[in-house]
Amino acid sequence: MKKCPYCDFNSHETRQEDDYTKALLRDLDNSLSYIQGRKIHTIFIGGGTPSLINLKDLEELFDGLKERLDFDNNIEITLEANPGAFEVEKFNNFRQIGINRLSIGVQSFNDNNLKLLGRIHSSNDAVLAIESAFKAGFDNVNIDLMYGLQHQSLEDFNSDINTAIAFNTQHISLYQLTIEPNTYFAKFPPKLPSEEAIWEMGENGSELLEKKGFNRYEVSAYGKTPSKHNLNYWLFGDYIGIGAGAHGKITDINSSQIFRTEKPKSPKDYMTNSQKIPKTINNLQFDFMLNALRLKDGFETSLFESRTGKSIYSISDKLEKLELLGLLELNEAKIKPTNKGFNFLNEVQGNFL
Repeated sequence: MKKCPYCDFNSHETRQEDDYTKALLRDLDNSLSYIQGRKIHTIFIGGGTPSLINLKDLEELFDGLKERLDFDNNIEITLEANPGAFEVEKFNNFRQIGINRLSIGVQSFNDNNLKLLGRIHSSNDAVLAIESAFKAGFDNVNIDLMYGLQHQSLEDFNSDINTAIAFNTQHISLYQLTIEPNTYFAKFPPKLPSEEAIWEMGENGSELLEKKGFNRYEVSAYGKTPSKHNLNYWLFGDYIGIGAGAHGKITDINSSQIFRTEKPKSPKDYMTNSQKIPKTINNLQFDFMLNALRLKDGFETSLFESRTGKSIYSISDKLEKLELLGLLELNEAKIKPTNKGFNFLNEVQGNFL
């Protein structure tokens, strides 16, 4: 295994899986007070390549989760997986453990593009992984694809999308390749297509997917079945984060205080002491808008008030300015980005800083 040159995930190589699993459950024990009697509706196991975990340790983790948490009857449990043969062999076991959604990091079905991305799987591996997921009984599968890659043409990307659609999957995520700090690509930048070519790929990809019944419910997410976990993020819902580098967002039901949690990034530090001081969110309006405006259908004004404790009129001047610029649609009940606003989302969100 190796880290991809574009990846800025908090991923580390370790041989101490059993110790790490125990640390996760200790971390959860210390976080149980945040649940405040609520059911767990989604679980997302992601970041790096969690599907590499030893099955015995994954079973231990899930046994611990079930002992401590009250699972909703329709809980969505997602595991991120790469199309490597070692992981595909375990898909049946993942299903038996209780995982009911897989997110497969295909990125491309073009072998040359995969090589330039530093991926260790081939296009044949990707096809096998998706087919194996369905054979294992998964009926909720996400495929990750990337665009704006070195030497990638519009035809290449359209081919990737059409290949993904042909599997009759429920969800496809499209990500533009971005050069993140402290990555290999930041030190040795690849020559990417022009901004115009990348824009055309994104627009064309979106059009292709929507024609085939994939609703673009969020900036990068297209689903016949939207991810409940994703929606909770963007609707400013609460979630607990356990694991090295994990983040959480919690509302204290009694005090209505909203704060974020963050765990040490280093697995060694995390396993020694998983707790860091929670941070109160100082700019709730911005934090809410940063998330909720990613939803194409926007949000109800009542949600803003219930999730932040602030009146929607506290940001009416900013909202009206963005409406005049043609970037937001406003009415008494709902706020949503226009098509123009959706295309210039960073600028829209920045107005609430």
